[in-house]
Amino acid sequence: MNLLNQAPPEQRQKYFVGIVPHSHALGFRYVDHTPGRVVFDLPYREDLVGDPVAGTIHGGVITTMVDAVCGQAVLTALREVRRIATLDLRIDYLRPARAGATVRCVAECYRVTRQVAFTRAVAHDGDEADPLATSAGTFMVFDDTQSSHAAAGLLDPKP
Repeated sequence: MNLLNQAPPEQRQKYFVGIVPHSHALGFRYVDHTPGRVVFDLPYREDLVGDPVAGTIHGGVITTMVDAVCGQAVLTALREVRRIATLDLRIDYLRPARAGATVRCVAECYRVTRQVAFTRAVAHDGDEADPLATSAGTFMVFDDTQSSHAAAGLLDPKP
């Protein structure tokens, strides 16, 4: 049983973002999920800007967001939360995010084998038909259950 998919709504920000200090520091916001599909937002912040003249968010922040959302999509696709690692993440940057805009990333884990999970994602800043980046990724799924979620005690089914 995947307890991550059963996290109470008021705890989902903590379960999906708060567990990873870097995701928390960048300000990712949990929006929604279903098993195998996760949505995060990244509200605009000036300290994340990579081009001060244009005011656009740094591409490394977008990369981190795509990786984080794809990883969470993998975790929600598994029967039980396991330890995972990014094997490959290809990102096609189509354009910069508009200054001042919130970036949304939607990731889907569309196939899971015994040891590898496959993802795709789209990041946009308000218009899904005009993405700023698309992604394809693969993640290693380890046999043990020593995920950061389990280590933090977030997935303990006992109250």
